Amino acid sequence: MSKHRTEYRYEKLTWPEINDAVDDNQVVLVPCGAVEQHGPHLPLDVDLVCPCGIASGAGREIPEKLKILPVVAYGYTGHVMDFPGTINQHYQHFIDHVLDITKSLAYHGFKKIVLLNGHGSNMPNLDLVARRTNLETDAECILAAWWNLLTVDKTFLPKWRQSKFPGGCAHACELETSLYLHLDGDNVRKDLIKSGVISFNEEGSPFNWVDLFAAGPATNISWTSSYSPTGVLGEAELATAEKGREAYEEAVKQLVRFVSWFKDRPKDQRRDLHRKPPTMPIPWGQQSFGK
Repeated sequence: MSKHRTEYRYEKLTWPEINDAVDDNQVVLVPCGAVEQHGPHLPLDVDLVCPCGIASGAGREIPEKLKILPVVAYGYTGHVMDFPGTINQHYQHFIDHVLDITKSLAYHGFKKIVLLNGHGSNMPNLDLVARRTNLETDAECILAAWWNLLTVDKTFLPKWRQSKFPGGCAHACELETSLYLHLDGDNVRKDLIKSGVISFNEEGSPFNWVDLFAAGPATNISWTSSYSPTGVLGEAELATAEKGREAYEEAVKQLVRFVSWFKDRPKDQRRDLHRKPPTMPIPWGQQSFGK
């Protein structure tokens, strides 16, 4: 079988094989993460290992449909700079960086692009990248956080999660620690695993609270050090490698389902509703009609 249908790693293909992948209308996925603190027990690369592990799992299952790009390793982490080791990329640099990647992919002919995020504070910036890609190229781009893949099957998380809501799963928590134990357990400082609270969650406000899977309607997100002395936000002590395996398998399963659906979904068609055609282009460089 041709290499472009058996190799899921984008960078391992040759340029003629990229042409073959484009001809097959394959989906391309860009893992996006960050290098930042995850408490005393987890390494700085959690937000790289988790999305890359899940993406690779899906790529191995459906290489004929999916190509995985090298990870975008540095994200928007300014709020965590009080913790040594964290590397921040300015939000505008981050947006421009990822947008350059999606536009390059669209230029080469890939019309279905997925941004798989592994770092919570990348979400608003990546949402803008996806929206701009959809307006400024002829490709379609969708953003997904790997943890939200666990919400597709409504029965999974209620059976899986043991930590309190809200706050038991937030950062370096039951979920991230479990998944890392499964993917790279030798690098977890198991003797240092200790749960941590989000101090403003303890106030009991119906407005100001946060969890990995939800947030209050008016939540104040400021310096991480102001609400956590250790950088652990959640019940890490409930984590196990077995729970990590279960979460990994569920996320991979749902990512495979999503990519298979996205690949063959017809593109939404834009309609110009002006009575008279505009006499100038929209000034941010989006695709013209018919292109």
